[in-house]
This record gives sequence, structure tokens and C-alpha cells, in this order.
Amino acid sequence: MFNKTITLDFLRNLNPNTINTQLGIEFTEIGDDYVLAKMPVDHRTHQPFGILHGGASVVLAESLGSVASLLCLPDPIRQRAVGLEINANHVRSVREGWVYGRATPLHIGRTTQIWDIKITNEEGKLVCVSRLTVAIVDVKE
Repeated sequence: MFNKTITLDFLRNLNPNTINTQLGIEFTEIGDDYVLAKMPVDHRTHQPFGILHGGASVVLAESLGSVASLLCLPDPIRQRAVGLEINANHVRSVREGWVYGRATPLHIGRTTQIWDIKITNEEGKLVCVSRLTVAIVDVKE
């Protein structure tokens, strides 16, 4: 399903000095039909009451879905996947440690993709569930 020429090393170096780097998001695995990443729960991702900020969970979800979309593009040089809509339900709070995200496809079309992203804590309990819709657009030269 995924473009096999894109590796984990490529993903890890794709966007230095971006929000992913600032929040400590690390891509950890590319499977046959999923992408995994982890994010620390610390001072960078806390809200004022010392728990994981919901916005940080959404950043992790959108990062995972966007990268998964990139991996599905037949021509990633001439096409881009851009976010259209994202939603998230925050199920459980986390104070410290790591959260883990997994993006899997719900729909892979020619012009749109929909991704299901589940974020869990270190015990594997659901923290956040998100759905990302992306548009596939041609790059203007």
C-alpha cells in the first residue's frame, strides 16, 4: 500500500525545526497499512494543569495521518496531501511518560484520504481517537 522508497530515516529527517521536532514526536514504524509514532508527555506537551494538552494529541494525530498520506501518493514529488478536517475525542489524561499513535486508513481515494488515528498511553489504554481527512493536490511548479 505504501511507497516503499520512503523509509523511517527519511521520515525522521523530513522536517527539521518543525512542530514535530519541538514536541519530540518520533516516527517509529512503517507497517503494511499503518504508521506508528510516539510523543513524550512532558513540559513541551503539558497544558497548565500538568496533563497532556489535547492540542498536542491533535498535532501527533495530524502528523501521523499526513505522513501516512504521503506514503500513499503515487508521485510524492508532484503531489501533496493537505489537511481538510481533523477531529479528536480525548478519552483519558496522561501526566508523564509517552503516548503512542497509530494511523490506519479508512479511505484511500484519488483526491481524498481519511485516516483513523488512535493514541494510547504506556499501558496501551486509549487516550485519544482522531479522524483526519486530507486532500490530494498537485504541486504547482
